[in-house]
Amino acid sequence: MIDPPTRSPRRRLLVVAVALLAVTLTGCASAASTGAVSEAAGEATITRVAAADRKPAPPVTGTTFDGKPFVLGDHQNSLVVLNFWASWCPPCRAEGPGLEVVSTAFAAQGVQFVGINTKESDQAAARAYIASIKSTYPNVVDPEGAIGLAFTTGATLPPDAIPSTLVVDRHGRIAARILGPITVPRLTALLTSLAAETA
Repeated sequence: MIDPPTRSPRRRLLVVAVALLAVTLTGCASAASTGAVSEAAGEATITRVAAADRKPAPPVTGTTFDGKPFVLGDHQNSLVVLNFWASWCPPCRAEGPGLEVVSTAFAAQGVQFVGINTKESDQAAARAYIASIKSTYPNVVDPEGAIGLAFTTGATLPPDAIPSTLVVDRHGRIAARILGPITVPRLTALLTSLAAETA
């Protein structure tokens, strides 16, 4: 019998995997109770909200790495994709190049991507990451996580972890949430559907 303090790395990984699965399942149950529909998308969970059940996004503001102001409310009539990331987060780094590809592909359809660099004190590392993926969309500095916190107050789909992605519809309402790293095909399918909405 193995003494608990000397568990094998394999057993520790199993315990961590079970814990992560429990967190994911809890999030799915919470979303389902609000009338949202969740689906597993590889390592990500996509939760989409029917138009009639959507809640308004909070009045988010911030400053980009270029020193420009960002106001979410200025993007009415656009789909806004808010991606919460940090350079120290491996899944964030993995999905970054794909986000840039989809951002470029949907720009002409009125889809605005915005990166939210959250809970990161090393701004040099964050800037290096932005440069590495050749990001053409704005990235907002949010070292204390205040923007994510704004979505947890009264929102049905807060960005519970990173990477997380929220999609705000053309009426300023939260239309979808992605927990975990998203793939180009899944994000493309989601945005194609939301961009086609008329209501």
